[in-house]
Amino acid sequence: MPKQPIHTFHIPVMGLAYTVDSPIRVAQYGISSVISIVDDELLEKMNHFYTNLYQLPFVETGLKDLDYRAKRITSYLNLVDKIVKRKLESFKTELSGSIQALQRFSDMLPTGSALREKLEDFASGHFSNPKMLREFLDDHLTPGAIDVNIMTKVDKDNFHKNEKLAVEFNDAHAALRGFANSGLRSSVVLSAGMNPRLFSYFEKFPCFFPNAEGTFEKQIILKVSDFRSAMIQGNFLAKKGLWVSEYRIESGLNCGGHAFATEGLLLGPILEEFMQKKDQLVESAFDLMSKALTSKGLCAPKTAPSIRITVQGGVGTAAEHDFLLKHYKVDSVGWGSPFLLVPEATSTDKATRDLLANGKESDFYLSNMSPLGVPFNTIKGTTNEAFHHKRIKENKPGSSCPKKLLALHTGTDGKGVCTASRKYQQDQLSSLALEKNSLDEASLEKRACRITEKACLCVGLANASYLENQIPIKGQAQGVVVCPGPNMAYFDKEVSLFDMVRHIYGETSVLGATPRPHMFLKELHLYVNHLKNEMGDMAEMPPAQCKKWETFRENLLRGIDYYKDLYASNGFGQPCSDSIPKVLEKYEQEVNRLVIGAFQPV
Repeated sequence: MPKQPIHTFHIPVMGLAYTVDSPIRVAQYGISSVISIVDDELLEKMNHFYTNLYQLPFVETGLKDLDYRAKRITSYLNLVDKIVKRKLESFKTELSGSIQALQRFSDMLPTGSALREKLEDFASGHFSNPKMLREFLDDHLTPGAIDVNIMTKVDKDNFHKNEKLAVEFNDAHAALRGFANSGLRSSVVLSAGMNPRLFSYFEKFPCFFPNAEGTFEKQIILKVSDFRSAMIQGNFLAKKGLWVSEYRIESGLNCGGHAFATEGLLLGPILEEFMQKKDQLVESAFDLMSKALTSKGLCAPKTAPSIRITVQGGVGTAAEHDFLLKHYKVDSVGWGSPFLLVPEATSTDKATRDLLANGKESDFYLSNMSPLGVPFNTIKGTTNEAFHHKRIKENKPGSSCPKKLLALHTGTDGKGVCTASRKYQQDQLSSLALEKNSLDEASLEKRACRITEKACLCVGLANASYLENQIPIKGQAQGVVVCPGPNMAYFDKEVSLFDMVRHIYGETSVLGATPRPHMFLKELHLYVNHLKNEMGDMAEMPPAQCKKWETFRENLLRGIDYYKDLYASNGFGQPCSDSIPKVLEKYEQEVNRLVIGAFQPV
């Protein structure tokens, strides 16, 4: 892993396919990105594609091998590592022989960074010795991290010839084993909350424990929504002798993919708490980890290993990027959805990229299409949506469910079944038909829609890469599912990698003409609407739900007060404007009008 990242941003995981080969595309420029590794079939096909492209040998891992999932993942990650190293060497050779290439690359680096200043010296002729330049690049130009992501909920039991396999053969455990057995020196990003049996499985792999110098071959990153969650999960792992090297804070609603809403806790106050309590996070985990390592007979570091705090979700301007870095002292900022419009960085088919570029604010919405039962960000007009509606119209709802990654509902045969599958939806619709005489037509239609709105994400989130790379797609037509955050509405054209990076660092702007609110205000808007919608969907008010909503409301009001004080003190790190205090006042009034005890907005 790089000693010091070159860039102050990273590309988070997006879907199954959108960042599946991002390291191959961008790591040579020092840009870190994250590969989802739960879909072994996709990784096997990408392995075949890239071995062919780079004229390398391809060894197929067949389904007869009981551990085929893990072995496919290991093979692909090792291939990515090999290609990235090859491309880095080629890039250093190019930079050593071309002043124009050197200047262009230095223009992509953060303003004021030591590396940029040194490269500009070389480009301006202060050092005319190519050998000296190459030696400098060898010492200082490090590739971006090839990190991987595992969604912790993807841990259903798997079967072989109707025989249930041991727990370590479920998708999440196999993915972890595949990463652990690879040659990568990078990190695994765990998302979607704590999974005790998956977290415990880390103990099986020495690569996650510190060595005598207190460093790690492979590191753990937790994607979290608030400080309390970070403390609970971090301490759980520390009690097993494991260290969380990074807490990746993501906005609950102003993000792509699944939206795990907090209880009204807003991003600014969450970041403030991390900044104020980081030492507490470190000290608590280090004490627990040291005791656990000693009890295992392993060497405990003398001092606490470092912890990085990063943030992502909704950032869209250089001013926001800089403010997060400087005010909250985060180590990196994640830029996700905008990179879907950068062909050099992400695997996106042209039709989907055009759909995203032409999307308006009203086109991006939080859907109920995910089989996980968690709200899912997407855009209107996808090809998946068209196929989905066509099947419903033909009275053939549901997916053939070839991958079963989200088959987390236990069926009558004891095996997992996905709520987006044809089998599940037809069974549910048949049961609903038995209630036909006891429900009115509107209620029947509403309940039927709740059954059939679930869509196949496993196939839909992988198809973009197949289409872009002209890899044949077999089976039922599912089209493409894409999962941009609401921030995507303000980017309206295909962008080069060079221009997107310069946009992040404030050298240019690639934003569209649609007025864009500050990321904090956009998230606040999403949370206020979320509370109003949740309340509106309830037919009655259970006391426990009333208490939950009151907590949500109080957290929103505290967050608004925090933003008022923050804006008064530094203007969110940008020129002051009368509009921001007015917007905060407007939302405060809206929240105050929500009379939760009476269960109705007034």
